Amino acid sequence: MTAYATILAALQGDTTLAGILTGGLYDGTEINDISRQATPAAYDDYSELKPCAILKPETQAPAGPHPDGSRLFVTIWFYQQNGSAAIDAGRVRAYQLLHRATLAGSDGLWDVRHVNDLLGIEMQALGVPAIMSRYVATVNRG
Repeated sequence: MTAYATILAALQGDTTLAGILTGGLYDGTEINDISRQATPAAYDDYSELKPCAILKPETQAPAGPHPDGSRLFVTIWFYQQNGSAAIDAGRVRAYQLLHRATLAGSDGLWDVRHVNDLLGIEMQALGVPAIMSRYVATVNRG
């Protein structure tokens, strides 16, 4: 399992996070973004967006001292129709799951660290509040 897939599995496998993100947590390598066509389960019967998130790989860069070491940056984009209480709770839960974690299941994934959050974003394409959390995973590419 790749480092990205291991991080995604850790997030999707957590029942507490699933209870917060009732619209689901999606794989950004399979879908481009949240939409009624790509992620219909993210919307309620009134076509309003439930609290949901999408994990996206961002960039991978070499990192020493190991010659095959690298840093894989991933972002979690959280969305909800109104307010931000649920997605903020999701952000906190993701931090509890990932920050300073050594996740099992991936060859070469050393650890995951929180990098930063962008709070109070309005996602113009969806017309909803959003939060973005960035993490970096230290991995062995060798």
